[in-house]
Amino acid sequence: AGGGRGLAAAPPPLMAAGMAAAAAKEGEEDEAELSLLECRVCFERYGPGGQRRPRNLPCGHVLCRGCLGALGGPEGRRLECPFCRRACGPAETSDCLPLLQLLEVLGPAGGSLPSALGRGGGAAGPAPAGLGLRLSLGGWGSLVNPTGVAACRRSGRLVVAHDGKKRIHVFGPSGSCLQRFGERGDAGNDIKYPLDVTVTSDGHVVVTNGGDRSVKAFDFEGRGVLAVQEGFCLPWGLDATPESEVILTDSEAGALYRLAADFQKGKLKKCQMIRSQLVSPRGVAVSQTSGAIVVIEHLKAQGPSNGSTRVKIFSAEMDLVGQMDSFGLNLIFPSKIYTMAVAFDKEGRVVVTDVCSQAVICLGKPEEFPIFNPLISHGLSYPVGLAYMANNSLAVLDSGDHSVKIYSST
Repeated sequence: AGGGRGLAAAPPPLMAAGMAAAAAKEGEEDEAELSLLECRVCFERYGPGGQRRPRNLPCGHVLCRGCLGALGGPEGRRLECPFCRRACGPAETSDCLPLLQLLEVLGPAGGSLPSALGRGGGAAGPAPAGLGLRLSLGGWGSLVNPTGVAACRRSGRLVVAHDGKKRIHVFGPSGSCLQRFGERGDAGNDIKYPLDVTVTSDGHVVVTNGGDRSVKAFDFEGRGVLAVQEGFCLPWGLDATPESEVILTDSEAGALYRLAADFQKGKLKKCQMIRSQLVSPRGVAVSQTSGAIVVIEHLKAQGPSNGSTRVKIFSAEMDLVGQMDSFGLNLIFPSKIYTMAVAFDKEGRVVVTDVCSQAVICLGKPEEFPIFNPLISHGLSYPVGLAYMANNSLAVLDSGDHSVKIYSST
C-alpha cells in the first residue's frame, strides 16, 4: 500500500444497495417536488403572482392563472377542466392557498420541499396546544350509532341524534339524561333516520330526517313544532345562526339552504337556496361571530377507503373564501385525511374531524386557511360530530364507541 493515496475501496454489496435505494428515493422526492410545484398544463413552475399564480378549479384540480385565462379565452367564457372536463366559470375559481403558502416557505431561491413540510430530519417545532378529555357520555345501549351532536349555548345541554328507539337524547351539563324523544316511525313527529341535529338560540331542536327527507323541529320537551319538506332531495347537515335561522345542506341536490321560521308559532317564513352546484355536501357549520359558512363535500364513493372530501369556506355573503380537498391537506399532513364533521370555535377557526387518523384538527381562520393544528390525536375511534359548548369545551361524537367525549383546554 505504501504511503501513497490509493483508490477508494468499493462499498460492500449491502451498503451499495442501501446507497442506491437512498439515491432512488431522493430522485423520487425531487420528481414529486417538481410535479407538485409545476402547472400540469404548461409545465412552468408556479409563482406567487402574475400568470404563474396557482388557481383552484371547483373540481379540485389546479393550474396556473395563465392557462386558466387561455382556456376561458379573451371573453372569459366558461371553461372545461383539462383533466376531468368539468365545466365552470372564471368566478368559481380561487387561489390555491396551500401551494402559495408552500412557495412562500420555499422562498425565491427555492428550498427543500420535505423540510418545508416538516418532514426533514431537523428538530421539531413546539407542540400545538391540545385538549384533554373531561367527560364521556353515552356508550352502547345509551346511544346507538349516533350521527349528530349539538350544544345549547344558553343552557349547556347537549343533544345527540342516534338510532335508538327514541332518536333524540338530551344530556344535562353534568352528563345526566334529561330527555329522550322522537319515536322511530313515519308519523308527522316521528324520526325515521336522523342524519344531523342543531339547537337554535331560541331553544329548539332541529333534526334532518333521511327517512321522509324532511327537517323537523321540536322544543326541549320533545313536542314537534314544525316539519319542513319543501322538495328536499336528501337534507343532511345543519347548523343554526345566532338569529335562529338554520343553514342546511341537501346532499343529493348539491345545494345549501337558509331556513327561517317562527318556531314558537310553528310557521315557516322562508326556505331559500343560497348555493348550488356543490358535490354531495354534508357537514356544515356557521361562525357565530362572522357569519362565515363552511361545508364538507364528499367527492367520490362513500367511505374513507375509496373516497375523498373537500372543505369549502364561504363568507357571510356566500363568496367562496377558500377550499381544500384531501390531496391539498395531504401536502400539509403526510397521511390521508377524510373529514366527517366541522365546527367553528369561538375565535372563528375551522375545526374538523378526520376518521382516518382518528383525530380532531384545527385548520385556522378563513383568512389563514388552511393551517394544520391537531387538537385531539388519540382516544377516538370514528369521530363523526363536533359541537362547541358555552364554556368553549368541545364535544366530539364518536360513533365508534357510541359516545360523546367532552374535551377542555389542558
